[in-house]
Amino acid sequence: MSEEHTGRFPSQVGIDAYGNGGFRFADMSHKGSLLCLPDGMQGWEVQSIDDLTLESLRPVLAQADKLDVLLIGLGTDIAVIDPVIRQSFRDNKIIIEATQTGGAVRTYNVLLAEERAVGAALIAVEKAR
Repeated sequence: MSEEHTGRFPSQVGIDAYGNGGFRFADMSHKGSLLCLPDGMQGWEVQSIDDLTLESLRPVLAQADKLDVLLIGLGTDIAVIDPVIRQSFRDNKIIIEATQTGGAVRTYNVLLAEERAVGAALIAVEKAR
């Protein structure tokens, strides 16, 4: 695991900016993809849709009892989420919404501000849209 993916921020906060291969939140900058979960913000090794697996989403499922919705930011593209992933989240009563990273960031911030039980799995992008 590279150093850029080992950072962890101990609480869930809104995202101030994204792009340039990372995210800004809580007056900090994070390089690489990001998981935003009830127990905090942490680096995520997923770099593209091809890396999105049930295993890569295991940290999210570990907090299933604290989540109603998971927003998945797929980078600059939109793709179909593996039915095995969808079923696993459905079994855990979590709704998955997958879209481009920018849309996922914006929706995450709104739902978090509304104090909803939301998480986000965000693939880093170079250019913000």
